[in-house]
Amino acid sequence: MLRGFTHQLNSSTLNPGDLQLSVEHLTLSFGGVMALLNISLELYQSEILAIIGPNGAGKTSLLNCISGLYHPQEGHIYYHADDGKQHEITTLRPYHIAKLGIARSFQNIELFRHMSVLNNLMAGAHIHMRSDLFSSLIYWGKAQREQIEFRCFVEDIIDLLEIESIREKQVGELAYGLQKRVELGRALAMKPAILLLDEPMAGMNTEEKEDMARFILDVNEEHGVTIVLIEHDMGVVMDISDRIVVLNFGQKIGEGTPDEVRQNPQVIQAYLGEDQRAFTRK
Repeated sequence: MLRGFTHQLNSSTLNPGDLQLSVEHLTLSFGGVMALLNISLELYQSEILAIIGPNGAGKTSLLNCISGLYHPQEGHIYYHADDGKQHEITTLRPYHIAKLGIARSFQNIELFRHMSVLNNLMAGAHIHMRSDLFSSLIYWGKAQREQIEFRCFVEDIIDLLEIESIREKQVGELAYGLQKRVELGRALAMKPAILLLDEPMAGMNTEEKEDMARFILDVNEEHGVTIVLIEHDMGVVMDISDRIVVLNFGQKIGEGTPDEVRQNPQVIQAYLGEDQRAFTRK
């Protein structure tokens, strides 16, 4: 078990393998540019699903649709929540989608650079606080109890991600790899059932990538958080993913286990000149 972790990241009532999210015939365009064309996929509780493809394939656009930053022109997205209900989230705002239990990190770091690591994580946890603004400001009664509860939860995340030594430092002073770790922590502070990670290891050295992969596996295996991962490092993708979806020019060209995707001729063709060896190696 994870050292010192007393709070569960995800209290999902779904069982591993249950359908958790479905994307149906999603189409998104910007003017004359087609970002996604008739994309369908399913996501199951407690799995790690990687979305891969060459630059400009539509990977981030797909995550932006799921998290509410983009609204597609066609198609539907359904989230099967812990309350046993199916919610259509296609046109919901990001805040409401996050409240339902879908959190994300960004390809470009989106942290409060002049705030401490601790306060950045507390900002993520704040989405679940029920006290009104006035109670929070005077720090009284229910607001005080909530602050204490979420502070303990955030402390567990700090312990999980091994960032105790930088907890009081301003994020803007940290090395890039540590900032990416803090951004993961802020997403975890939202207590997600589904965690969307957009290139969490971009720009990292080998050691930092190994640490991040370990944290992602811990979150998934120990706490049952379902993870959707965009990542260009094919070695990492093949090692930690349960399933892989491959996009190219906004269309899905492959889907399956790492072994199935590795042998898919269309996938190999899409990666010619980029990272073909990652697919063909045994």
